[in-house]
Amino acid sequence: MRLAVLGDPVGHSRSPAIHNAAMRHLGIEGRYEAIRAGAAELAHAVAELRSGALHGINVTMPLKEEAARLADVLTDEASRCGSVNTLRPRDGRVEGHSTDVIAVRLAVADQRFEASAPLLVLGSGGAAAAALVGVTGRVVFLSARDPERAAALAERVGIDVGLVRFGAGVAGAVVVNATPIGMRGETLPENIVGPASGVVDLAYGDDPTPTVHGARESGLAVMDGVEFLVLQAAASFQWWTGMPPPTEVMLEAARKT
Repeated sequence: MRLAVLGDPVGHSRSPAIHNAAMRHLGIEGRYEAIRAGAAELAHAVAELRSGALHGINVTMPLKEEAARLADVLTDEASRCGSVNTLRPRDGRVEGHSTDVIAVRLAVADQRFEASAPLLVLGSGGAAAAALVGVTGRVVFLSARDPERAAALAERVGIDVGLVRFGAGVAGAVVVNATPIGMRGETLPENIVGPASGVVDLAYGDDPTPTVHGARESGLAVMDGVEFLVLQAAASFQWWTGMPPPTEVMLEAARKT
């Protein structure tokens, strides 16, 4: 089995370790590789899916919308959020999926967070769209630096949200950071996290992001970006293989990378 992540492997260097550990654990022969790619390389990889040379692809920003355009068919999750982070061949066609949606759904339902807490999603791009789809049915607020883009995103996804000025918080909310803030050591505005009850940070680096570090010091419930990445990866792995993913093995590999 040949799998790959396309986009910016620098930001997703853990993905090969995560998936290769899962394949070794389950005795699946194959490899998962990281490929630095733009639109042309993605189109080539999709052609390899069609030919059988590749068996599955993960896609990172900024290629998720392009991946949705290249897919022949989309899952309901991918169709609703308008972006794709996972591709596979199926019945002669290429199918696109968003396991980001599944990962967000699992993250906010984790027992460390209060089930009735409101959610404050940060961002206006593909990751934020996936987050909004993933939290359907909850009380949701949305905040982005460009309020017009935030409003347009909520309308496109079809989610009833309260729009919040970026930099402001929501009392008792679980903050879902679907922005790149933190990937290179930046921190979210203090007033966002201050009144929160928890944080799910999709961003990650070699060390915990400043937001994760500060939230933990404040005693908030936290899920960091590495753990979120494993949730997304586990959902991708199961979608490709049909096998229950060894999530603990994958998380251990991610933490060691």
